[in-house]
Amino acid sequence: MSERRETVIQGIPASRGLAIGSIALRQAGPFLRRVAGTPVEEHAALEAAMAKAGAQLAALAACAEPMAAAILEFQTALLEDDDLTRPIFERVAAGEAADRAWAGVLEREIAEYAAGDDENFAARAGDLADLRDRVLDALAPGAPARPGNGAEQAIFAAEDLTPSRFLETDWTRYLGAALKAGSPAGHVALLARARGTPLVVGLGDAFERLADGALAVLDGEAGRLIVNPDADRLSATQARLQAAAALSVTEAELLDRPATTADGERVLVLVNVDDPALLATLDPRHCDGVGLTRTEFLFQGSVLPDEEAQLRAYAGVLRWAEGRPVIIRTLDAGGDKPIPGLTPEGEGNPFLGLRGLRLSLARQDVFRVQLRALARAAALGPLKVMAPMVSAPDEFSMFRALFEDVLEELLANGVAAARPELGMMVEVPAAALNVAAFPADFLSIGSNDLIQYVMAASRDEPAVANLYRPHDPAVLELIRRVVEVASGQGREVSLCGEMAADPALVPLLLGAGLRRLSVAPAAIGRVKAAIGAWRRAASESGRHG
Repeated sequence: MSERRETVIQGIPASRGLAIGSIALRQAGPFLRRVAGTPVEEHAALEAAMAKAGAQLAALAACAEPMAAAILEFQTALLEDDDLTRPIFERVAAGEAADRAWAGVLEREIAEYAAGDDENFAARAGDLADLRDRVLDALAPGAPARPGNGAEQAIFAAEDLTPSRFLETDWTRYLGAALKAGSPAGHVALLARARGTPLVVGLGDAFERLADGALAVLDGEAGRLIVNPDADRLSATQARLQAAAALSVTEAELLDRPATTADGERVLVLVNVDDPALLATLDPRHCDGVGLTRTEFLFQGSVLPDEEAQLRAYAGVLRWAEGRPVIIRTLDAGGDKPIPGLTPEGEGNPFLGLRGLRLSLARQDVFRVQLRALARAAALGPLKVMAPMVSAPDEFSMFRALFEDVLEELLANGVAAARPELGMMVEVPAAALNVAAFPADFLSIGSNDLIQYVMAASRDEPAVANLYRPHDPAVLELIRRVVEVASGQGREVSLCGEMAADPALVPLLLGAGLRRLSVAPAAIGRVKAAIGAWRRAASESGRHG
């Protein structure tokens, strides 16, 4: 894009943030072809390259935060997976060069993962591509990547970025990143959000016309890269940056204070926990407890976690909360979160298949282990347990009966345990419309799936992104209905999806009657600020006006 006129490239927002800087265009050099030796020599070369790649990944994982380390450990485990490596070494033994055998098998696996309908498979495809390239580089180092201009505080631009390359990059040099490919559900997006790096992905073919050194605005909110911004655009962006800086100061001041509306009405702001290891960076005084603990992090390895491992993790969250309430969700596997050996393979539509509570009830050998750990954890503090993906009242009744059976068994054997409140996620329209019939002690609205099912539009599919509408009247009406029914029955109701973390949507949620919002740790300050600006009277006049 050598022309100087302003050009707006629309991509997909992957990590919030705004930046003005010159483009640092990173173009990877091609991998060099090996001069193949004998099968024995190629076998030895591949083993050495895999060992080198494993050592590099282990070194990165050793100094990475827990979430990043888990991503790298998955790649390391693949190097030791006989099902993956056996056909590669068989091709080498048949006379194929090590680099072509490795790339051939890995590319087939990557294509299979990428063809899946769910975001977790797409993320794993990126991990496999990362591993493919790292071993190829160890086998026959490619031409060095052209890192772009050497300007500090630039916008990193590349065709794609793998998790390990993200972790190896010195992000003090860059204000954010823009990628031709990528996914908002990929592991690079997760890492960018964790460190607060603005990221836009999916720029497509327009990326090919980017010029190294061109001035650009990276808008992680709208998912856009604006090249050669005009004077008005620059002025407006600088004003937004100044406002954001001022707001961040206000948000930081609100962290230690209870959230109250402009009318003085108390609103509870709880935190979502994806991985308890990340709680070490969060002060429990900044929130009113844990509104959602996802337990999927325990099931990412090749071996399912036993009762003691789960108990340790749940006890750790309770200790961190220091007496504040903690809600732990039972395993939400399936759909976009497949677990090898547990979730079914080959489902035509995994989002409507055996997932969430449905899967747990079908695999009671696994579910009972988790319920035993949760019942034992309930004896240690104010724990509440909720089930995901509940569609019918009898499903929840089976869940409650199974928990009672597990609790009775523990107590009969003299094991310390307790009966926590049992609640459910409201994610399915059928549950939202019939919520009064579910025998749950409390409710938590999972807006991510609820919007997806109401609008029949995946939030991770660019072609229908315009239909994934949190503010749609149908979505808001269902939320309002759940709150009214639950409140009329004296049951606690919260919302723990992405809607709760969006300051623009917080007024709509408060207007719907919600007074419990559970958000990612990074969103606590901005949500408290949005709550503080809301007035009931103004909301009601706007609704009826």
